[in-house]
Amino acid sequence: MSAPTLVMGVLNVTPDSFSDGGRFAAAETAIARGRELFSQGAAIVDIGGESTRPGATPVPVDEEQRRVLPVVRALAAEGLETSIDTIHAETALAAVAAGAGSINDVSGGAHDPAMLDAAALASAEHGARFIIGHWRGIPDPAHQRSDYADVVAEVRDALAVRAEAAIAAGVDRGRIVLDPGLGFDKTGEQCWRLLANLDQLTALGHPVLIGASRKRMIAEALARSGVEADPAARDLATSVVTALAAGSGAWGVRVHDVAGSVQALAVAGAWEAARPGSRPSFRPGFETSPAVDMGSAVDMADPISTAGHIPAGASGPRGGSGDRIVLTGLEVYAHHGVFDFERRQGQRFVIDAEVAVDLRDAAAGDALERTVHYGELAEAIAAAVERDPVDLIETVAERVAAVALGFEGVRSATVTVHKPDAPIAATFADVSVTVVRP
Repeated sequence: MSAPTLVMGVLNVTPDSFSDGGRFAAAETAIARGRELFSQGAAIVDIGGESTRPGATPVPVDEEQRRVLPVVRALAAEGLETSIDTIHAETALAAVAAGAGSINDVSGGAHDPAMLDAAALASAEHGARFIIGHWRGIPDPAHQRSDYADVVAEVRDALAVRAEAAIAAGVDRGRIVLDPGLGFDKTGEQCWRLLANLDQLTALGHPVLIGASRKRMIAEALARSGVEADPAARDLATSVVTALAAGSGAWGVRVHDVAGSVQALAVAGAWEAARPGSRPSFRPGFETSPAVDMGSAVDMADPISTAGHIPAGASGPRGGSGDRIVLTGLEVYAHHGVFDFERRQGQRFVIDAEVAVDLRDAAAGDALERTVHYGELAEAIAAAVERDPVDLIETVAERVAAVALGFEGVRSATVTVHKPDAPIAATFADVSVTVVRP
Protein backbone atom coordinates (compact mmCIF):
# COMPACT_ATOMS: atom_id res chain seq x y z
CA MET A 1 0.00 0.00 0.00
CA SER A 2 1.18 3.53 -0.71
CA ALA A 3 0.18 6.67 1.11
CA PRO A 4 -3.02 8.34 -0.12
CA THR A 5 -2.47 10.74 -2.99
CA LEU A 6 -2.79 14.31 -1.75
CA VAL A 7 -4.67 17.06 -3.53
CA MET A 8 -2.83 20.38 -3.60
CA GLY A 9 -5.10 23.28 -4.47
CA VAL A 10 -3.76 26.13 -6.63
CA LEU A 11 -4.25 29.65 -5.29
CA ASN A 12 -2.81 32.32 -7.56
CA VAL A 13 -2.76 35.79 -5.98
CA THR A 14 -1.57 37.37 -9.21
CA PRO A 15 -3.25 39.60 -11.80
CA ASP A 16 -1.84 37.62 -14.74
CA SER A 17 -2.14 33.89 -14.07
CA PHE A 18 -2.87 31.94 -17.26
CA SER A 19 -6.15 30.47 -15.97
CA ASP A 20 -7.61 32.67 -13.26
CA GLY A 21 -5.56 35.86 -13.31
CA GLY A 22 -6.92 38.58 -11.07
CA ARG A 23 -9.77 36.62 -9.47
CA PHE A 24 -7.98 36.26 -6.14
CA ALA A 25 -5.57 39.20 -6.20
CA ALA A 26 -7.13 40.83 -3.13
CA ALA A 27 -5.99 39.27 0.16
CA GLU A 28 -9.50 38.88 1.58
CA THR A 29 -10.69 37.13 -1.59
CA ALA A 30 -7.63 34.90 -1.66
CA ILE A 31 -8.05 33.88 1.99
CA ALA A 32 -11.70 33.02 1.37
CA ARG A 33 -10.71 31.00 -1.69
CA GLY A 34 -8.09 29.14 0.36
CA ARG A 35 -10.72 28.17 2.93
CA GLU A 36 -12.98 27.02 0.11
CA LEU A 37 -10.28 24.80 -1.36
CA PHE A 38 -9.71 23.15 2.01
CA SER A 39 -13.44 22.64 2.47
CA GLN A 40 -13.47 20.83 -0.89
CA GLY A 41 -10.82 18.37 0.29
CA ALA A 42 -7.45 19.96 -0.41
CA ALA A 43 -4.67 18.72 1.84
CA ILE A 44 -2.42 21.66 0.94
CA VAL A 45 -3.05 25.00 -0.75
CA ASP A 46 -0.17 26.25 -2.92
CA ILE A 47 0.00 30.05 -2.89
CA GLY A 48 1.80 31.89 -5.66
CA GLY A 49 2.42 35.60 -6.14
CA GLU A 50 4.27 35.51 -9.46
CA SER A 51 3.05 33.89 -12.64
CA THR A 52 5.40 31.41 -14.32
CA ARG A 53 3.41 31.26 -17.57
CA PRO A 54 5.41 31.94 -20.76
CA GLY A 55 5.83 35.68 -21.30
CA ALA A 56 4.83 36.66 -17.74
CA THR A 57 6.34 39.84 -16.31
CA PRO A 58 8.82 39.22 -13.44
CA VAL A 59 7.60 40.45 -10.06
CA PRO A 60 9.85 42.23 -7.53
CA VAL A 61 10.34 40.19 -4.37
CA ASP A 62 8.77 42.82 -2.13
CA GLU A 63 5.63 42.87 -4.29
CA GLU A 64 5.49 39.07 -4.35
CA GLN A 65 5.64 39.00 -0.56
CA ARG A 66 3.02 41.71 -0.27
CA ARG A 67 0.68 39.46 -2.22
CA VAL A 68 1.34 36.10 -0.58
CA LEU A 69 2.33 36.61 3.06
CA PRO A 70 -1.05 37.83 4.39
CA VAL A 71 -2.72 34.80 2.79
CA VAL A 72 -0.17 32.32 4.13
CA ARG A 73 -0.34 33.86 7.59
CA ALA A 74 -4.14 33.85 7.76
CA LEU A 75 -4.59 30.26 6.60
CA ALA A 76 -1.73 28.94 8.74
CA ALA A 77 -3.28 30.65 11.79
CA GLU A 78 -6.35 28.47 11.19
CA GLY A 79 -4.23 25.31 11.19
CA LEU A 80 -4.43 24.87 7.41
CA GLU A 81 -1.36 23.67 5.52
CA THR A 82 -0.01 25.94 2.82
CA SER A 83 2.83 25.85 0.33
CA ILE A 84 4.63 28.83 -1.16
CA ASP A 85 5.03 28.73 -4.93
CA THR A 86 8.14 30.84 -5.55
CA ILE A 87 11.54 30.81 -7.24
CA HIS A 88 12.93 33.41 -4.79
CA ALA A 89 14.76 32.34 -1.62
CA GLU A 90 13.83 35.48 0.29
CA THR A 91 10.13 34.92 -0.33
CA ALA A 92 10.45 31.23 0.51
CA LEU A 93 11.97 31.97 3.93
CA ALA A 94 9.44 34.71 4.69
CA ALA A 95 6.54 32.43 3.80
CA VAL A 96 7.83 29.52 5.88
CA ALA A 97 8.29 31.90 8.82
CA ALA A 98 4.66 32.96 8.28
CA GLY A 99 3.52 29.32 8.49
CA ALA A 100 3.94 27.69 5.06
CA GLY A 101 4.77 24.00 5.29
CA SER A 102 6.41 23.62 1.86
CA ILE A 103 8.53 25.55 -0.61
CA ASN A 104 7.45 24.80 -4.17
CA ASP A 105 10.19 25.99 -6.54
CA VAL A 106 9.44 25.20 -10.17
CA SER A 107 13.13 25.78 -10.95
CA GLY A 108 14.26 23.24 -8.36
CA GLY A 109 16.54 25.81 -6.77
CA ALA A 110 18.28 26.60 -10.06
CA HIS A 111 16.95 30.16 -10.49
CA ASP A 112 18.05 31.68 -7.18
CA PRO A 113 21.52 30.58 -5.96
CA ALA A 114 20.36 31.14 -2.37
CA MET A 115 17.36 28.81 -2.62
CA LEU A 116 19.05 25.56 -1.58
CA ASP A 117 20.41 27.14 1.60
CA ALA A 118 16.99 28.65 2.27
CA ALA A 119 15.32 25.27 1.80
CA ALA A 120 17.86 23.66 4.13
CA LEU A 121 17.17 26.26 6.82
CA ALA A 122 13.41 25.86 6.39
CA SER A 123 13.75 22.08 6.58
CA ALA A 124 15.90 22.16 9.72
CA GLU A 125 14.01 24.82 11.67
CA HIS A 126 10.44 24.27 10.51
CA GLY A 127 10.33 20.79 8.98
CA ALA A 128 9.31 22.33 5.65
CA ARG A 129 9.21 20.28 2.47
CA PHE A 130 11.19 21.31 -0.58
CA ILE A 131 9.34 20.60 -3.84
CA ILE A 132 11.93 20.44 -6.62
CA GLY A 133 10.54 21.21 -10.06
CA HIS A 134 12.27 20.53 -13.36
CA TRP A 135 12.82 23.31 -15.86
CA ARG A 136 15.48 24.62 -18.20
CA GLY A 137 14.83 28.28 -17.56
CA ILE A 138 12.04 30.85 -17.74
CA PRO A 139 9.31 29.10 -19.78
CA ASP A 140 9.78 29.43 -23.53
CA PRO A 141 6.52 29.25 -25.53
CA ALA A 142 8.48 28.42 -28.70
CA HIS A 143 9.92 25.24 -27.09
CA GLN A 144 13.42 26.02 -28.28
CA ARG A 145 14.78 24.23 -25.19
CA SER A 146 12.58 21.12 -25.58
CA ASP A 147 15.23 19.19 -27.51
CA TYR A 148 15.37 16.00 -25.45
CA ALA A 149 16.85 12.78 -26.84
CA ASP A 150 15.01 10.85 -24.10
CA VAL A 151 12.77 13.15 -22.07
CA VAL A 152 12.04 10.61 -19.34
CA ALA A 153 15.68 9.72 -18.69
CA GLU A 154 16.88 13.33 -18.91
CA VAL A 155 14.22 14.72 -16.59
CA ARG A 156 14.73 11.84 -14.17
CA ASP A 157 18.48 12.35 -14.08
CA ALA A 158 18.20 16.13 -13.75
CA LEU A 159 15.79 15.77 -10.82
CA ALA A 160 18.15 13.29 -9.17
CA VAL A 161 21.00 15.79 -9.47
CA ARG A 162 18.90 18.62 -8.01
CA ALA A 163 17.73 16.41 -5.14
CA GLU A 164 21.30 15.42 -4.27
CA ALA A 165 22.36 19.08 -4.42
CA ALA A 166 19.56 19.96 -2.00
CA ILE A 167 20.59 17.16 0.36
CA ALA A 168 24.20 18.28 0.19
CA ALA A 169 23.06 21.79 1.12
CA GLY A 170 21.34 20.40 4.22
CA VAL A 171 17.75 19.71 3.15
CA ASP A 172 16.32 16.69 4.97
CA ARG A 173 16.13 13.84 2.45
CA GLY A 174 12.73 12.90 3.83
CA ARG A 175 11.32 16.38 3.09
CA ILE A 176 12.10 16.40 -0.65
CA VAL A 177 9.35 16.08 -3.27
CA LEU A 178 10.01 15.93 -7.02
CA ASP A 179 7.95 17.51 -9.81
CA PRO A 180 8.70 16.71 -13.48
CA GLY A 181 7.64 20.23 -14.49
CA LEU A 182 4.99 19.42 -17.07
CA GLY A 183 4.83 22.21 -19.63
CA PHE A 184 8.14 23.77 -18.63
CA ASP A 185 10.24 23.42 -21.80
CA LYS A 186 8.41 20.24 -22.71
CA THR A 187 6.02 19.66 -25.56
CA GLY A 188 2.65 18.08 -24.93
CA GLU A 189 3.88 14.78 -26.31
CA GLN A 190 6.88 14.87 -23.96
CA CYS A 191 4.62 15.62 -20.99
CA TRP A 192 2.44 12.60 -21.73
CA ARG A 193 5.53 10.44 -22.08
CA LEU A 194 6.66 11.52 -18.61
CA LEU A 195 3.28 10.64 -17.14
CA ALA A 196 3.24 7.28 -18.87
CA ASN A 197 6.64 6.51 -17.32
CA LEU A 198 5.97 7.91 -13.88
CA ASP A 199 7.46 4.80 -12.29
CA GLN A 200 10.91 5.91 -13.47
CA LEU A 201 10.53 9.11 -11.43
CA THR A 202 9.12 7.45 -8.31
CA ALA A 203 12.02 4.98 -8.49
CA LEU A 204 14.29 7.82 -7.36
CA GLY A 205 12.88 7.26 -3.88
CA HIS A 206 11.23 10.64 -3.38
CA PRO A 207 7.52 11.51 -3.48
CA VAL A 208 6.41 12.87 -6.86
CA LEU A 209 3.99 15.77 -7.41
CA ILE A 210 2.13 16.08 -10.72
CA GLY A 211 0.95 19.45 -12.00
CA ALA A 212 -0.98 19.00 -15.24
CA SER A 213 -3.98 21.12 -14.29
CA ARG A 214 -5.47 23.14 -17.17
CA LYS A 215 -2.18 23.05 -19.11
CA ARG A 216 -1.73 23.22 -22.85
CA MET A 217 -0.95 19.48 -23.02
CA ILE A 218 -4.54 18.78 -22.00
CA ALA A 219 -5.95 21.26 -24.51
CA GLU A 220 -3.91 19.61 -27.26
CA ALA A 221 -5.13 16.14 -26.29
CA LEU A 222 -8.74 17.33 -26.30
CA ALA A 223 -8.29 19.11 -29.62
CA ARG A 224 -7.28 15.83 -31.25
CA SER A 225 -10.81 14.65 -30.41
CA GLY A 226 -12.35 17.80 -31.81
CA VAL A 227 -12.91 19.43 -28.41
CA GLU A 228 -11.81 23.03 -27.96
CA ALA A 229 -11.39 23.92 -24.29
CA ASP A 230 -10.27 27.12 -22.63
CA PRO A 231 -8.31 26.67 -19.37
CA ALA A 232 -11.31 26.43 -17.02
CA ALA A 233 -13.00 23.92 -19.35
CA ARG A 234 -10.08 21.51 -18.91
CA ASP A 235 -10.96 20.58 -15.33
CA LEU A 236 -12.76 17.34 -16.18
CA ALA A 237 -9.80 16.12 -18.21
CA THR A 238 -7.48 17.22 -15.39
CA SER A 239 -9.43 15.01 -12.97
CA VAL A 240 -8.86 12.04 -15.26
CA VAL A 241 -5.13 12.76 -15.13
CA THR A 242 -5.40 12.90 -11.34
CA ALA A 243 -6.86 9.39 -11.11
CA LEU A 244 -4.34 7.94 -13.56
CA ALA A 245 -1.38 9.65 -11.88
CA ALA A 246 -2.52 8.42 -8.47
CA GLY A 247 -2.79 4.88 -9.78
CA SER A 248 0.80 5.20 -11.00
CA GLY A 249 2.08 6.21 -7.56
CA ALA A 250 1.96 10.00 -7.50
CA TRP A 251 2.33 11.47 -4.01
CA GLY A 252 0.20 14.47 -4.90
CA VAL A 253 -1.57 16.35 -7.66
CA ARG A 254 -1.57 20.12 -7.99
CA VAL A 255 -4.93 21.26 -9.37
CA HIS A 256 -7.19 24.27 -9.73
CA ASP A 257 -10.41 22.25 -9.39
CA VAL A 258 -9.98 20.50 -6.05
CA ALA A 259 -13.52 19.10 -5.87
CA GLY A 260 -13.18 17.34 -9.22
CA SER A 261 -9.90 15.66 -8.31
CA VAL A 262 -11.21 14.61 -4.90
CA GLN A 263 -14.15 12.91 -6.62
CA ALA A 264 -11.85 11.26 -9.15
CA LEU A 265 -9.67 9.86 -6.37
CA ALA A 266 -12.71 8.61 -4.46
CA VAL A 267 -13.98 6.70 -7.49
CA ALA A 268 -10.52 5.34 -8.29
CA GLY A 269 -10.15 4.26 -4.67
CA ALA A 270 -13.49 2.47 -4.69
CA TRP A 271 -12.54 0.72 -7.93
CA GLU A 272 -9.22 -0.42 -6.47
CA ALA A 273 -10.84 -1.49 -3.19
CA ALA A 274 -13.15 -3.84 -5.08
CA ARG A 275 -10.23 -5.93 -6.31
CA PRO A 276 -9.86 -9.16 -4.24
CA GLY A 277 -7.44 -8.67 -1.37
CA SER A 278 -6.80 -5.07 -2.40
CA ARG A 279 -6.48 -1.98 -0.26
CA PRO A 280 -7.18 1.48 -1.74
CA SER A 281 -3.83 3.13 -2.28
CA PHE A 282 -4.83 6.54 -3.58
CA ARG A 283 -7.45 8.24 -1.50
CA PRO A 284 -7.37 12.05 -1.28
CA GLY A 285 -5.60 13.51 1.74
CA PHE A 286 -8.67 14.59 3.69
CA GLU A 287 -6.96 14.15 7.02
CA THR A 288 -5.43 17.63 6.88
CA SER A 289 -8.70 19.41 6.17
CA PRO A 290 -10.77 20.28 9.25
CA ALA A 291 -13.76 21.10 7.08
CA VAL A 292 -14.18 17.45 6.07
CA ASP A 293 -15.48 14.86 8.52
CA MET A 294 -12.96 12.04 8.81
CA GLY A 295 -15.63 9.38 8.99
CA SER A 296 -17.13 10.53 5.73
CA ALA A 297 -13.74 10.79 4.08
CA VAL A 298 -12.78 7.26 5.03
CA ASP A 299 -16.15 5.92 3.95
CA MET A 300 -15.54 7.22 0.43
CA ALA A 301 -12.94 4.48 -0.03
CA ASP A 302 -15.22 1.93 1.63
CA PRO A 303 -12.89 0.50 4.25
CA ILE A 304 -14.28 -1.63 7.04
CA SER A 305 -14.91 -0.23 10.48
CA THR A 306 -12.07 0.21 12.94
CA ALA A 307 -13.43 -2.61 15.09
CA GLY A 308 -12.50 -5.01 12.29
CA HIS A 309 -14.54 -8.02 13.40
CA ILE A 310 -15.19 -11.04 11.24
CA PRO A 311 -18.86 -10.90 10.23
CA ALA A 312 -21.40 -11.96 12.84
CA GLY A 313 -22.16 -15.67 12.73
CA ALA A 314 -18.75 -16.71 11.51
CA SER A 315 -17.15 -19.28 13.77
CA GLY A 316 -13.68 -18.37 14.91
CA PRO A 317 -10.67 -20.68 15.03
CA ARG A 318 -9.94 -22.52 18.23
CA GLY A 319 -6.86 -21.71 20.25
CA GLY A 320 -3.87 -23.83 21.10
CA SER A 321 -1.57 -23.69 18.05
CA GLY A 322 1.47 -21.60 17.23
CA ASP A 323 0.03 -20.35 13.95
CA ARG A 324 0.57 -16.76 12.92
CA ILE A 325 -0.62 -14.28 10.31
CA VAL A 326 2.04 -11.65 9.64
CA LEU A 327 1.51 -8.34 7.85
CA THR A 328 4.62 -6.21 7.26
CA GLY A 329 5.43 -2.90 5.60
CA LEU A 330 1.90 -1.45 5.72
CA GLU A 331 2.40 2.26 4.89
CA VAL A 332 -0.07 4.78 6.29
CA TYR A 333 0.06 8.57 5.95
CA ALA A 334 -1.01 10.20 9.23
CA HIS A 335 -0.49 13.27 11.40
CA HIS A 336 0.98 12.02 14.66
CA GLY A 337 3.89 13.74 16.40
CA VAL A 338 4.96 16.08 19.15
CA PHE A 339 5.83 18.97 16.84
CA ASP A 340 3.27 21.28 15.28
CA PHE A 341 4.66 20.79 11.77
CA GLU A 342 4.21 17.02 12.13
CA ARG A 343 0.56 17.55 12.98
CA ARG A 344 0.09 19.97 10.07
CA GLN A 345 2.01 18.17 7.35
CA GLY A 346 1.77 14.52 8.30
CA GLN A 347 4.26 11.81 7.38
CA ARG A 348 4.67 8.11 6.63
CA PHE A 349 4.19 5.46 9.27
CA VAL A 350 5.00 1.83 8.52
CA ILE A 351 3.20 -0.89 10.45
CA ASP A 352 4.21 -4.53 11.05
CA ALA A 353 1.57 -6.70 12.73
CA GLU A 354 1.67 -10.35 13.75
CA VAL A 355 -1.41 -12.06 15.16
CA ALA A 356 -1.57 -15.47 16.82
CA VAL A 357 -4.53 -17.45 15.53
CA ASP A 358 -5.25 -21.15 14.96
CA LEU A 359 -5.42 -21.76 11.23
CA ARG A 360 -6.22 -25.51 11.16
CA ASP A 361 -9.97 -25.19 10.61
CA ALA A 362 -9.45 -22.66 7.83
CA ALA A 363 -6.95 -24.88 6.05
CA ALA A 364 -9.02 -28.04 6.48
CA GLY A 365 -12.12 -26.48 4.92
CA ASP A 366 -10.41 -23.91 2.70
CA ALA A 367 -12.75 -21.50 4.50
CA LEU A 368 -12.08 -17.76 4.66
CA GLU A 369 -14.59 -17.34 7.49
CA ARG A 370 -12.43 -19.59 9.69
CA THR A 371 -9.43 -17.30 9.60
CA VAL A 372 -8.57 -13.62 9.84
CA HIS A 373 -8.99 -11.91 6.47
CA TYR A 374 -5.63 -10.18 6.10
CA GLY A 375 -7.10 -7.62 3.69
CA GLU A 376 -9.66 -6.60 6.32
CA LEU A 377 -6.92 -6.60 8.97
CA ALA A 378 -4.87 -4.20 6.84
CA GLU A 379 -7.91 -1.96 6.31
CA ALA A 380 -8.69 -1.85 10.01
CA ILE A 381 -5.09 -1.09 11.00
CA ALA A 382 -4.75 1.67 8.41
CA ALA A 383 -8.02 3.28 9.51
CA ALA A 384 -6.89 3.17 13.15
CA VAL A 385 -3.53 4.80 12.36
CA GLU A 386 -5.10 7.53 10.21
CA ARG A 387 -7.58 8.78 12.82
CA ASP A 388 -7.11 11.12 15.82
CA PRO A 389 -3.55 12.52 15.80
CA VAL A 390 -1.53 11.75 18.96
CA ASP A 391 1.96 12.64 20.18
CA LEU A 392 3.57 9.21 20.50
CA ILE A 393 4.00 6.19 18.24
CA GLU A 394 3.68 4.19 21.45
CA THR A 395 0.06 5.31 21.56
CA VAL A 396 -0.40 4.38 17.90
CA ALA A 397 1.04 0.91 18.56
CA GLU A 398 -1.40 0.34 21.45
CA ARG A 399 -4.28 1.43 19.22
CA VAL A 400 -3.26 -0.97 16.45
CA ALA A 401 -2.85 -3.86 18.92
CA ALA A 402 -6.36 -3.24 20.25
CA VAL A 403 -7.75 -3.33 16.71
CA ALA A 404 -5.94 -6.60 15.92
CA LEU A 405 -7.19 -8.21 19.14
CA GLY A 406 -10.72 -7.23 18.14
CA PHE A 407 -10.68 -9.81 15.35
CA GLU A 408 -12.38 -13.05 16.34
CA GLY A 409 -9.93 -15.83 17.15
CA VAL A 410 -6.88 -13.60 17.68
CA ARG A 411 -5.16 -14.56 20.94
CA SER A 412 -2.25 -12.14 20.87
CA ALA A 413 -0.81 -9.40 18.71
CA THR A 414 2.72 -8.09 18.17
CA VAL A 415 2.73 -4.64 16.60
CA THR A 416 5.67 -2.51 15.46
CA VAL A 417 5.17 1.10 14.38
CA HIS A 418 8.00 2.58 12.32
CA LYS A 419 8.50 6.31 11.84
CA PRO A 420 11.14 6.49 9.08
CA ASP A 421 10.76 10.25 8.49
CA ALA A 422 10.97 11.26 12.15
CA PRO A 423 12.48 14.73 12.76
CA ILE A 424 15.85 13.50 14.05
CA ALA A 425 18.87 15.68 13.33
CA ALA A 426 21.33 12.78 13.02
CA THR A 427 21.42 10.44 10.03
CA PHE A 428 19.31 7.35 10.78
CA ALA A 429 17.52 4.58 8.92
CA ASP A 430 14.45 4.07 11.07
CA VAL A 431 12.91 4.47 14.51
CA SER A 432 10.19 2.20 15.82
CA VAL A 433 8.40 0.86 18.88
CA THR A 434 7.03 -2.66 19.39
CA VAL A 435 4.26 -3.78 21.72
CA VAL A 436 3.22 -7.36 22.48
CA ARG A 437 -0.32 -7.75 23.80
CA PRO A 438 -2.15 -10.98 24.76
